[in-house]
Amino acid sequence: MSAATTQKPDHRPISDTAFAAISRLAREEAGLVLSPSKMTMVQSRLRVRLREVKLPDLDAYARFVCSEAGIAERRLMISALTTNVSHFYREAHHFALLRDQVLPRLIARARAGGRVRIWSAGCSSGQEPYSIAMDLLSVAPDMTHCDVLILASDIDGSILEAAKSGIYTDTQISGIPAARRKAFLIEQDAPGAYMIAPPLRQLVRFRELNLLRDWPMTGRFDVIFCRNVVIYFDGETQAALWPRFRRALQDDGWMFVGHSERIPDAAQSRFTAVGQTAYRAAPPDVSARPPAM
Repeated sequence: MSAATTQKPDHRPISDTAFAAISRLAREEAGLVLSPSKMTMVQSRLRVRLREVKLPDLDAYARFVCSEAGIAERRLMISALTTNVSHFYREAHHFALLRDQVLPRLIARARAGGRVRIWSAGCSSGQEPYSIAMDLLSVAPDMTHCDVLILASDIDGSILEAAKSGIYTDTQISGIPAARRKAFLIEQDAPGAYMIAPPLRQLVRFRELNLLRDWPMTGRFDVIFCRNVVIYFDGETQAALWPRFRRALQDDGWMFVGHSERIPDAAQSRFTAVGQTAYRAAPPDVSARPPAM
């Protein structure tokens, strides 16, 4: 079947067989768990794609996206199914920990010539990494001249383009304190539109990344934010991710997860809980090292 077929879309419900195929593909491609209770959501979001590829109904779309001819469409399907909800300074207790306990040491290291890396994994439309950058530059504006970088990654390439633009509405910036709005936002000609100031944008690098695939980063991170992301994965996928995050962290690094997420068996994964949905990377297991010769 070709996606070039031009037919008027049929709004009949997706069949159980087609929904199962979409669910299986979403899990294989991105670890997304689509239970039958999400069928209405899936239908609503994929009808947008249905119009784009000009197929007659969702069953035809399922056959297409599961075929070799539909490989390129799979990325766009995952983008349509991904929930992109973000706010500036969401889960404020994490930012309090960041300001009070994490950043002073990292700033001192950067000023001494050291390297600082922070990862916003599942950054959505960019509010999280820009919030981190605001906290950093509010107390240490000289960080733009140090070896400091915030990696902001997401599986959704289209939402990353919006994040890179750095443009937000007055509603979207409501969580930013007034003093930081004045310091870090530039009002645009369009009413109610604001742009993230260049010093913040300089610190953040946006990259498309599927957490289930290879991670190309070679260095380790001092802080990882991965909040309200793994909740969409099944238990097996989550269990495989926590050790990967630990290996990506410095031995004294910090890990922040979402309000409804926990790292089970944290000690086994070499994490130590240090606050509400906040963890530190536990020291290496010295007992596992070979004896000194």
